[in-house]
Amino acid sequence: MSTAPRLLDKYRNEIIPSMMQKYKLANALAVPKIDKVVVNMGVGEGMEDVKILEKAMDELSMITGQKPLLRRSKKAIANFKIRQGHPIGCKVTLRRAMMYEFMDRLINVAMPRIRDFRGVPTDSFDEAGNYTLGLSEQNIFPEIEYDKVTRPQGMDITFVIKNVKSEEQARELLRLFGMPFRSDNG
Repeated sequence: MSTAPRLLDKYRNEIIPSMMQKYKLANALAVPKIDKVVVNMGVGEGMEDVKILEKAMDELSMITGQKPLLRRSKKAIANFKIRQGHPIGCKVTLRRAMMYEFMDRLINVAMPRIRDFRGVPTDSFDEAGNYTLGLSEQNIFPEIEYDKVTRPQGMDITFVIKNVKSEEQARELLRLFGMPFRSDNG
């Protein structure tokens, strides 16, 4: 790609100056930035039927534009009938241009397609300032053909944020990118 992603331009030209002014940061390198986006699909049924796991990996590949890694269980858990080393999911780690393109599609195309959408929760930040968002279906992405979906598959999307001093800074960064946070007053 010869041109920079739209959200990267927005970050450089709008978000950095806004964050520097709001938090009185002297250096542009002190502004929080999104380091990577990790998309994770847990496919428990993949142990019995490998086709389900392969289908989930194909769909995750279409959504992110990158080949997913197969994730295997680290421990055996008898209650869930999981043995050590069995395939239980897949994940993709997006960085740089691919990350910004995925964020753009997620925020501006996929989230508005969620039925009865009132915004994403504001309390899903961890102590390091990273934000994790859970989606219940893969159908909200336009890359997925609705007729070819055999079963709804959820996913977790984690935004790993660097240089963050507080949860408020991380929330403000994502809000400036266009993340539709749920309003607490209504």
